[in-house]
Amino acid sequence: MRILQQCIYFPPEVGGLESHAYYLCRELVRQGDEVTMLTSRSRPDAPAVEVMEGVRVLRRWFPGKHPLGWTAHTLATFPTHLRLARDADILHAQTFASALPAIRARRKLGLPLVMTLHTSHFLRLAKQAAWRPVLRRIIASCDWVLAASQEIRDVALELHAHPRAEALTNGVDTHLFRPGPPALAPGERRRLVVPRRLFAKNGVEYLVRAMPLLARDHDVEALLVGDGPEGGRLRALARELGVADRVRFLGARPNTEMPGLLRSAELAVFPSLMEATSVAALEAMSCGVPVAASRVGGLPEIVDESVGALFEPADPAALAAAVSALLARADLAALGGGARARVVAHWSLERLARRHREIYRTLLAERA
Repeated sequence: MRILQQCIYFPPEVGGLESHAYYLCRELVRQGDEVTMLTSRSRPDAPAVEVMEGVRVLRRWFPGKHPLGWTAHTLATFPTHLRLARDADILHAQTFASALPAIRARRKLGLPLVMTLHTSHFLRLAKQAAWRPVLRRIIASCDWVLAASQEIRDVALELHAHPRAEALTNGVDTHLFRPGPPALAPGERRRLVVPRRLFAKNGVEYLVRAMPLLARDHDVEALLVGDGPEGGRLRALARELGVADRVRFLGARPNTEMPGLLRSAELAVFPSLMEATSVAALEAMSCGVPVAASRVGGLPEIVDESVGALFEPADPAALAAAVSALLARADLAALGGGARARVVAHWSLERLARRHREIYRTLLAERA
C-alpha cells in the first residue's frame, strides 16, 4: 500500500505525537508499505526532503509554534498534499490540525481517509462552543477515526456519532525501549525520573511541591527530562522549597537517549493535569520501570496497581503518598517486569501497525 500521512510535527521534534507518527510510519515500511510523511519544517536545520529509515519525509514552510502558525502551515500544504495524494492509496491525518488538506484530497480523488485524534489539545477545543462545529465536520469527513485513548474517542463520538471510531493506544518500540543498563551511574539517593516537557498541563509543579514531603520518608531525587516555558519558574520553586539539590533539570533529550535515562531510575512519575495516552509512560513501562501517574485522561487505561499507582492530579500530598508507598515496596522491581510484559502484549509497534493495515485494507476493499 502507498500511504500518505500528514502530521504537523515530526522528528527531529521531540514529543509523544512525534514519536508515535515516526515509529508507526517506520513500522509500516518494515511491514511492506510505502509511506510518505508531509510535515512542517518547524526546525530550520532539518532538511526539506529526506528518507528516514525508509519513510519519505517532506517538510514545508512553518511560521511558528502558535495557532496562527499551525493554520498558515496547514493551508500552505494544500497543493503539495493534493499532488502527493495522486500517487497514494490511503490518506492518514495525524491530528485534526492536519486533516483539512486530506479532506480536500479525499473529495477530489475519492481516496479513503483515516484520522487519528491525539493530545489534550483536542479535548480542550472540544469544550469550546466555537470549535465544536468545526471538529464535528472534520470527524464526519473521515472514513475511519482513531483515538489515542478511550476518553478522546468518547469526546469525538459526542461531537459526531461516527460509525467507525475506535480507541487505539499509541505503540512503543519495544526493541529500543527495553530493560538494560542505566545511562547514569547509581547515586546515594533513590531516583525518580519525570519525562515531561515543562508545560503547565504536564503538572511538573506538583512533583516539585511533593519533593519536601517525599524527603521526609526517603532520600530521593528527581530527574526532570524535558524543557519548556515553565523551566525558570520550576527552578525557582525548587529553591524556594529547599529541594533544589533534589531536583535535577536535564533538559530535552533525543529519543535514543531516553531508554538509558529511564532505566537510571526506580520509578517514573507522570503528574499530568491533562493527558491522552502517554507514549512516555508506555516507554518507561517497556523499559521495566514502574509508573506512578495522575488519574486523568488515558493514563488509567494503561496504569494500575499491578504496574505502579495512580494519584489525584494537582495534589502534591497524594502524589507523595503514592510514590512513597511504591518506594517502600520490596517488589518494586517485579512491578517493572509486569509493566514490560503488559506493553509487549498490548502496545508494541508490531501490533499497532498490524491494526492500521487491517483498517487500510478494509477501506481499500470497500472502495474497490
